Amino acid sequence: MAKNALSKREEKRTDVALPEQTRSSAVTYTPRCDILETADELTVYADLPGVQPGDVDVRFENGELAIHAKCPPRHEDVHYLTYEYGIGDFYRAFAINEAIDSDKITAELKHGVLTVHLPKSEAVKPKKIAVKAQ
Repeated sequence: MAKNALSKREEKRTDVALPEQTRSSAVTYTPRCDILETADELTVYADLPGVQPGDVDVRFENGELAIHAKCPPRHEDVHYLTYEYGIGDFYRAFAINEAIDSDKITAELKHGVLTVHLPKSEAVKPKKIAVKAQ
């Protein structure tokens, strides 16, 4: 299927990580991320197919989680009919309103998904209050 033979529906998709040019002429993209909150922690999941652990920089400072990574091209000198995986650099930052125990933050990259665990500090975790009979 030639590139110009793609259906109108495929041409107008807006739910994929599209590359964008920056002033430095480097290609960047925005990966999809999910954030899950439980009573004990916030967990961030970021889709980073093709990214290696050494190419990811995760930082937490002043209530902001910043994720920066570089995704190299998967194949050189090939002509894609369509491609949706992002390549190039990306930077995502999230303002975190919860009190996080920064000494216990962990991150792992497995099967193209970055998972960052942000444990809540004990002071903000919900506590069950015992009711005493009088």
